[in-house]
Amino acid sequence: MPLPVTFDHCVVHVSGWAYRFGAAQLNLHGPGFHPAEVARLPVEPGNSDLCFRWNGPIADAITHLERCRVPIDAGPIERFGAKGSGTSVYFRDPDGSLLEFISYHREDGDRS
Repeated sequence: MPLPVTFDHCVVHVSGWAYRFGAAQLNLHGPGFHPAEVARLPVEPGNSDLCFRWNGPIADAITHLERCRVPIDAGPIERFGAKGSGTSVYFRDPDGSLLEFISYHREDGDRS
C-alpha cells in the first residue's frame, strides 16, 4: 500500500525566489530572510538538483522554457524517474541549481 504522501514543498537556499507548481510551493530563502524553522545544514545557493513531473509532451515543456527565455542545459534525453522511463529536459535557476522537467507522456498518446 503506497503512503498517502505527495510533494508539498521543499526549501532551498537561493537569492529569494518562490516557485508554484499547481498546489505545491517551493520556498527559496534568500539573504536576509530568517524563517522560524530551517535545516540544520542549509543548502548553499546553486547546490540543489530538483525534478518536477511535466504533465504532457516534453516538447510543451521546451516551448514553455523558450517562451520564458530559460536556456536549456541538456535534453530532451531519456531518463528514469519516479514513474519509470521518461523524457527529461534540464535547465538552471538564477543561482545555478539544476532543475529538471520529466515527462512520462508517450508520443503514441499513452500517459501511463
